[in-house]
Amino acid sequence: MEKIISVKNDRIKAWKKLSNKKGREKQSAYLLESWHLVNEALNANQDIKVILTTAKQLTLHQNELSYYNSELIEINDEVAKYLGSTITPQGIFAIVGLPSKEDINENNINGSWLLLDNIQDPGNIGTMVRTADAAGMSGVIFGKGTSSQFNPKVLRSMQGSQFHLKIIEGNLLYWIDILKDKNYQVYGSELNEDAFIYNEIVPSENFALIMGNEGNGMQDDLLKITDKNLYIPIKGNAESLNVAIASGILMFHLKK
Repeated sequence: MEKIISVKNDRIKAWKKLSNKKGREKQSAYLLESWHLVNEALNANQDIKVILTTAKQLTLHQNELSYYNSELIEINDEVAKYLGSTITPQGIFAIVGLPSKEDINENNINGSWLLLDNIQDPGNIGTMVRTADAAGMSGVIFGKGTSSQFNPKVLRSMQGSQFHLKIIEGNLLYWIDILKDKNYQVYGSELNEDAFIYNEIVPSENFALIMGNEGNGMQDDLLKITDKNLYIPIKGNAESLNVAIASGILMFHLKK
């Protein structure tokens, strides 16, 4: 097994660049951090190119890693801290190939979908993806302005649910047209008492739900092309609901 103990190593410096979009696109890969996410990726048969691990993590997970047949590299704590995006990284990472953009297209998209319109907070995104997973949704579409699914904070927040769903990054207008051509009901969400109260909608298997930006809500051009825009009545004195909480309420009601 190769061992790397210097942050000046060329491969380590290259993998450090996977924390940004330019680096990920150049190398066609992204960096996963923590045993939980690495194990989720292994279980989901993701395209793991390399696993980097400290001696401690290798000892803790030697049984599981014994089934891994690609490159395994031992690193020290200094390298782990250099690569990690947290103050005290666990010490295990995976270099994973970016998924093919051709895996999901207009011919094979089906089921129920959550569409994220300019959602920027990684914590909210992760909660929404995990909730979509729990609600039995088919996938999530990250629209323009939404933080990347490969952003390190988003990856940590999704906690592996991204491997249980289909995830697309793309133009929401394009995908809404595709879904409408398949006779999907496309629902928007807005803080507007004139919108449809959400629990009056009959649950279904095939639909799309759009959730808008934390502060500004959905973009006007999207609100205009939905079939119905949904409203969650506020019973107390709060001004509004957190977007992730609201998405959970809507998904669990709408999904048949």
